[in-house]
Amino acid sequence: MADAMAIISAGDGANRRAIELQHLRKTYGPVVAVADVDLVIEDGEFFSLLGPSGSGKTTVLRMIAGFERPDSGTVLLGGRDVTSLAPYDRDVNTVFQDYALFPHMTVQENVEYGLRVKGVGRAGRRRRAAEMLDTVRLGEYGTRRPNQLSGGQRQRVALARALVNHPRVLLLDEPLGALDLKLREEMQIELRTIQRELGVTFVFVTHDQGEALSMSTRVAVFNAGRLEQIGTPQEIYDRPATAFVAGFVGASNLIDDEMSQRILGGPGRHVIRPERIRVLRRDADPVDHGDVVVSGSVSDVVYIGAECRVRVDVGERAPLLVGVPSAHLADLAVGSEVRLTWPREAAFALAGAAPADPDQSQHDEPQGRAT
Repeated sequence: MADAMAIISAGDGANRRAIELQHLRKTYGPVVAVADVDLVIEDGEFFSLLGPSGSGKTTVLRMIAGFERPDSGTVLLGGRDVTSLAPYDRDVNTVFQDYALFPHMTVQENVEYGLRVKGVGRAGRRRRAAEMLDTVRLGEYGTRRPNQLSGGQRQRVALARALVNHPRVLLLDEPLGALDLKLREEMQIELRTIQRELGVTFVFVTHDQGEALSMSTRVAVFNAGRLEQIGTPQEIYDRPATAFVAGFVGASNLIDDEMSQRILGGPGRHVIRPERIRVLRRDADPVDHGDVVVSGSVSDVVYIGAECRVRVDVGERAPLLVGVPSAHLADLAVGSEVRLTWPREAAFALAGAAPADPDQSQHDEPQGRAT
């Protein structure tokens, strides 16, 4: 374990940038897969590239790894320009969704493979592979074959094989996509724990917002080949910069320009998360001074465990989505007349929107839409 912990004196301290992408662009015929992306990832980060299929996140990962050559732009690893270098000349390793383990080799032999290719002696290979298997909690599984392991165990073998060479950066291309929900959640904890213990820079590609938010120090949200926003999970969720981020990362209500003007007192689009909205079931329910209050009718109730998602029609255009504890489900039948309230600051402006006037009337009915 001591050697494994030494992996990750990532860099010499003079350059804390593990990865820097400068004006990166990649096209496939008429399709622009990545459009002028600038991105800096610091040493020791667990950094996620998040976005839907076709957003460009995997293409960015492949250009960092060297599997794809950018049409223009620069890839720097630890301050070194590696744009034209082959994958094996870059101080990175990649873990894929299908694990790519050799079925005829034991777990120990799989982990040793990269060391053998590099010419490390047998004793050194065995020692370092054993240490890395201990790190991923598989120290007793070295003699087994991959087909004797569970999906989560195979994933950890692939992780050990990628880390045993002491890369500066580990790239993970949707590595949990083939696992069932419970195992995927367990592996999220495992990956974060291992990354913290070793200190390696992890760059994690996913389309799953829950994975990105739960594991990452920072997240880059991609859409149509472009970067929409970079920030901590809390910044991405609490202050999405664009309507796309607000809709893709968690449920949200988008209040358009006209309705923002009417109920919030300022132009521009605003977003409010369902959990920030409170349902008032009686006229006597107290409302804090300055809070927004609107009236509506319950159009749908969806039970999802501890919480219900309630849709409330508040105008002609679209309903608002509200998060309500399931304990209150009996009071929210479809057709119920309710009032909704939220702190004025809970509805935040998207990029380019003007701030709302707090003195504007708070009782108009918004026509937002849930995204």
